[in-house]
Amino acid sequence: MTRQFDVAVIGAGPAGLAAATEAAQSGLSVALLDEQQAPGGQIYRGIETASAARLKLLGADYAEGRPLVEKFRASGAEYMPGSLVWNVTIDKVVEFSRDGASSRIRADAIIVATGALERPCPLPGWTLPGVTTAGALQILLKASGIVQEDAVLTGSGPLLWLLASQMVDAGVPPRAIVETVPNGRLLQALPHLPKALWQRSYLFKGLSMVRKVRRAGVLIYRNATGVAVEGATFATALNFTAGGKPHRIETRTIALHQGVVPNQQVTRLLRCDHVWDSSQHCFRPVIDAYGATSADGVYVAGDGAGIGGAKAAAIQGQIVAIGLALRAGRGNGERLAHLHSALAKEASVRPFLETLYAPAPQILSPADDTLVCRCEEITAGSIREAVRLGAPGPNQVKSFLRAGMGPCQGRVCGLAVSAIIGEERGETPDDVGYYRIRPPLKPLLLSEIANFATSDAQEHATE
Repeated sequence: MTRQFDVAVIGAGPAGLAAATEAAQSGLSVALLDEQQAPGGQIYRGIETASAARLKLLGADYAEGRPLVEKFRASGAEYMPGSLVWNVTIDKVVEFSRDGASSRIRADAIIVATGALERPCPLPGWTLPGVTTAGALQILLKASGIVQEDAVLTGSGPLLWLLASQMVDAGVPPRAIVETVPNGRLLQALPHLPKALWQRSYLFKGLSMVRKVRRAGVLIYRNATGVAVEGATFATALNFTAGGKPHRIETRTIALHQGVVPNQQVTRLLRCDHVWDSSQHCFRPVIDAYGATSADGVYVAGDGAGIGGAKAAAIQGQIVAIGLALRAGRGNGERLAHLHSALAKEASVRPFLETLYAPAPQILSPADDTLVCRCEEITAGSIREAVRLGAPGPNQVKSFLRAGMGPCQGRVCGLAVSAIIGEERGETPDDVGYYRIRPPLKPLLLSEIANFATSDAQEHATE
């Protein structure tokens, strides 16, 4: 028979770990499924095996993941690492592949804690070998202690400076930082500064990172426009304009970053209501104060509900789990007021950061000849032409061009496609909408489904 749990948590980052721990400690039966082989998610990747030297290199914020993982390990929640969730149904059945075969579990409630994705950065040459994301370079550092030499970091957002400072501490500073924040953006963000000062430690930490990178002699270019990667078969240089002058930096490693956005694949699959967040320039699922979505029994915690950072994600995970326990008559809600207050404090810095580091105009409105859908090699110009031919939204563009039909299921191109359509039609992203997501959520082998079908048939034969 299909195994039954009170709660199924998808994702073992800070939100998923905190939610699973809290729910299990409240007496609920909990299953936590995660694609990786060890808990921690992206932010705390490799935390259990990190040496003292690597903990020191990656900083105190990273080290906070270790007690979070230890509490989860001791909670009694069932942990299913290496589980690729490829379908979730409205009756709360989770289908996943593990060790080459598919299985299913059923739960009374599902907590989606799938976190964030780096925003796609469609610009000329971004698909060339040698071009990656800032997050990918950080994964190498966290998981293997590998630091890419001679890297040029380009884009905007706190992660650029965090990664650069970590590379400096590792003794392999980046070649340059090419920041795309336009002149005048800081002035626009200043009205949000008084509220941001509630979390002044974040601001001081950011200033400290910038000073460290400057002292290391890293070249820093501000207000860069016209960013393009040069190369035929692989990246050879980064071209851009800054300070009114053209620049060219020869390098074979270029890391792009324009912030992170919620991973909405599971909530889209379940047809949860979503709304366009004009501050974060992305879609997010509509949730209440306890993480409940419009789909019965489906909850979201962490950056998948809107970008807030690791500490906020863990707080949200606790709030969702306590709410579920209270509904089951097993929890204690005395901590909820404190948790909601802590969450509001964490969120106080977001308007300032989101205004300052809003994605560059070049990313939101790529040139016609820029590839947007990497899987199917569809350009921004082709998408605009499809709109002029009558395609009103992403799903119709998908029918016209196959954009979003590749292995990534629109994870990479989805926001860019919606933005281009909205710009061309003079509509808001809410009006334009997003791709319809269907299973499987991620590519998997036919043998994995076949093994699932065989085991399922045997199960029914013995019932």
